[in-house]
Amino acid sequence: MRRLVIALVALIPLTGAARAQTPKDLIAALKVKWNEPTPPFKMIGNVYYVGTNGLASYLITSPQGHILVDTVMPDATSQIKGNIEKLGFKITDIKYLLNTHAHIDHTGGLAEMKQASGAQLVAGEADKPLLEGGYYPGAREDTALAFPPVKVDRTVREGDTVTSGEVKLIARETSGHSPGCTSWEFSVKDGDATRSVLIFCSGTVALNRLVTNPTYPGIVADYRKTFARAKDMKVDVLLAPHPEMYKMQEKRAKLADGAPNPFVNPGEFNAYAAALEKAFEEGLAKQTAAAQEKKG
Repeated sequence: MRRLVIALVALIPLTGAARAQTPKDLIAALKVKWNEPTPPFKMIGNVYYVGTNGLASYLITSPQGHILVDTVMPDATSQIKGNIEKLGFKITDIKYLLNTHAHIDHTGGLAEMKQASGAQLVAGEADKPLLEGGYYPGAREDTALAFPPVKVDRTVREGDTVTSGEVKLIARETSGHSPGCTSWEFSVKDGDATRSVLIFCSGTVALNRLVTNPTYPGIVADYRKTFARAKDMKVDVLLAPHPEMYKMQEKRAKLADGAPNPFVNPGEFNAYAAALEKAFEEGLAKQTAAAQEKKG
């Protein structure tokens, strides 16, 4: 139970909801945060937020078929469906389901959404066995982190594209957080301007083991490749699987007709990635020290 609690805390940034007194209360508090409803809204161009208050899900619309990026916890999937319909769109018009990484809080509703929409599921190549097995990488025995398995129709690597009409998303390999962690890059219209958008997979260590018995082989090298790649990426709009990663609610409150879109913030991604890299190196140092101390 203690291991599970640590895992669940690591999956999201610490919030007030995570200060419960017992393991049972802690798990319940995190789930409440993750599943808390929030109204759907237009973020920028043809990009809509359709997730919960604690977990992000994005609808990118096109007359030729919509694209849904990530889902939420299994028992909150109905919220995504309701949010899409509230915006006036149809579930059956979703052509592709895209995943950033194979963790329960972002994959929990994929199987249900795939059945409801008939859409094809696209994910990072190395995450395919996790998605089809319904388990957390390196912790298959932790059934509390398991999610409904879902068939992957297509896998992607760096530079591969998913296209629907004029919408084209480019897969960017940002492995580390999961073996097939995939960020999605695309462009949107913002008035007369064209903005580059990145739905960043993640770069946190979370419960990943980096030394001794790593979560998966090559994990440290993968993280470092991701941080190196991030330095060269030019991003106008940062989005992510957890809304607090890019201060979604704070920016949402500033949306106003005729005003600059608050989600446009060039340089935010690079600063965020640099902070993640620092946290990663600190985490690696701590895990290395602990392993050496254990050896005596």
